[in-house]
Order: sequence, then C-alpha cells, then structure tokens
Amino acid sequence: MTDLARLLKAPDAGFEVADDFEAANEFCNERGWTDGLPVVPPASERVERMLVFCDRPWDEPVAMIPPRYGAATPIRLAANAVMAGCRPEYFPVVVLAIEALCEERFNLYAVQATTHSCAPLVIVNGPVARELGMNAGHSALGSGTRSNATIGRAVRLALVNIGGAIPGVGDMATYGSPAKFSYCAAENEAANPWQPLHVERGMPGEASAVTVFAGEGPHNVNDHESTTAEGILKTIAGTIATPGANIVHHPSSEGVIAFCPEHAATVSAGGYSKRKVKEYLYEHARVPLGKFSEENVRRRLRVKYGERYATAGPETLVPIVQSPDDFIVIVIGGAGKHSAFMPSFGNTRSATRMLAHADGRPVRSIQELRRR
Repeated sequence: MTDLARLLKAPDAGFEVADDFEAANEFCNERGWTDGLPVVPPASERVERMLVFCDRPWDEPVAMIPPRYGAATPIRLAANAVMAGCRPEYFPVVVLAIEALCEERFNLYAVQATTHSCAPLVIVNGPVARELGMNAGHSALGSGTRSNATIGRAVRLALVNIGGAIPGVGDMATYGSPAKFSYCAAENEAANPWQPLHVERGMPGEASAVTVFAGEGPHNVNDHESTTAEGILKTIAGTIATPGANIVHHPSSEGVIAFCPEHAATVSAGGYSKRKVKEYLYEHARVPLGKFSEENVRRRLRVKYGERYATAGPETLVPIVQSPDDFIVIVIGGAGKHSAFMPSFGNTRSATRMLAHADGRPVRSIQELRRR
C-alpha cells in the first residue's frame, strides 16, 4: 500500500466518482471547487505523482488559509495543483507561494475578503524559474506558458477550495479581476540591469525564491518617445498618481513597478539605481489634494494621516505611498516600450520566501526535492 493510500483510508478522506472527465468536472463544479473552467480530475494516482516532489509529511499543514482557515496540507495542495494542470515538478513553487501568502505581514484574510479587485501576484526568481521554463518575457503575465498559468491557477484554487474564498461568500470583490484566474510570472533577470528582487531582499543570487504581492491587474505605461531616464520616470510617475488607488489611503501600502527591459535599460544607463528610481517616484508620484472629493479628504485622508491635511490647501501634493521603500521594482517582459504599475490592495505587505531544504540550504534544482 502506498503512503497516499494509507492516508486516504481515513473516513471522508476522498470521494468516489465515475472515471469520466465530464462526470468528474460536474461533481467538482456542483461543489464550487473550480474557477469556472474545466479541471483535471484529482484522482489519487495523479495526486501521488504530484507529491513526488514534496519533502515533508503529506498530512501536516504547511499553513492555515483564511478566511475559512482551512488546513493546507500537501495532500490538499497537491489535489488543487492537479486540478490546475500543474506538472509535478511545479509543486514546490505552489507550496512556497502558499506559505508566503500566509505570513502575517501579507494579511491574507483581508486580501481574500475585501471588496477590492486585488489578486495575489506570484513573482518567481532564481534558477528554479528557468528550470521550470517559466516565462519572464513576452506575455509573461498573460497566456501561453504552462508553468506560469498552472502555478498561478493552483494557488488560486487552493485559496478557494482550502481557504474558502468563494465569490460572494468568502471573496467579496465588487467586480473581481481576470488576475484571479492566474497571476504568476518569473522576473526577467537576464534583462535586469539591477539586482533581482530576491537578491535585493537579502537572498543569495543562486537561490530560488517566491515573492507574493496583493495587487491589481497591470496598469500599462506606454512611453515610446522618451530617450532619457527622467523622461521615462516622469511618465511612470504620472501613471502612478491617481486619487482612486487604494494605496493612497493606507499607510502600509506598496506598489509594484514592472519595467519592460527597454525602459529598464534606458533608466539604468541614465545613472539610476533601484534606490534612486524609488526616490524619484516617491517625490514625483503625487496627487494634488484638490483632486480628491471633499468627503474623501474629510473621512479618509484626515482620518488616516491625522493633522497632515487638516489645514492643507487644494494644491498640497499627496504622496501615493509613504516611503520610497514602498515601491517594488522588477523587470518583466520582452521587446516593446510598455512597462506596468500594479498598486496593492493597501492593508498588506509583500512577502518573499526562499526555496530551501529542511536545514536551510538553498534548493538549486527541483530534482533535489524528488522523493527517493
């Protein structure tokens, strides 16, 4: 008897459904276990193949996912990864993303239950991203790459099926977002003139890591004409500066600037480090107080920031974030002068986790995690 078979002997550990694709999908759909698209039936043999790359006890939770606070055991996560269409070697990245999402700083309960349209963006760095064939170039945040699409989808299915983020029940998003199907990409480290995100956050360059961020969908920044760093940054700052973004109302907010490779090269060649980019955007991405409604000034800005705006006039400039460190700078995409800005939900902070062995050593290849 296999390890999985022993665990499935427990009462209510599984369900028996006809060995038929349509029947299995109807069964899952009727119970709200899908994202509305067909899923791969999570038969026990498929789940066991997924767990080949799991180096921890299969029935012990790696996290508790709100708002239901369901136990995210490897078995349950593997079932969702199967349903999403993941290959088994993708599974360690799915598990790592769930662990990062459940860090206290991320505030997953609020992210899951908010009326805002945010979705967890999963950014993968390091050699594992390349090993899994993750897309960091053209259409990295779109369709066409199995690893990106199914890792992101597995995370979403786990948030629904284990965490209870069911639309209209646990997930109260007013209108939602296509990013709630899948929102996952690798950073384009080969085209990045600065440190990759995981290195900036203190991890070795040879390590692999996942960063999770509760963001809106990408807001395009079109600048085909600027030939200087300042010109490109001015365009980005102007795109960021909007009174309708959640982040202006939350002191703990962050925002992701995803530079395309061409914009990143121009900005870097102009003498701008990541730090200098963040400082420029902090100083220039500001909204005149007069652009906010009187009600928002009175009920939001003056409440959140105390006396700062108590006597301020309409020309007073309101920063979109509270510190240069609240901007996250990454490089994603292929040719074409389109960068992107993703504001966060607001009351959340991104979290980064390194893919590591039990003794803390960085995992350099997914194959190191294969069960022997």
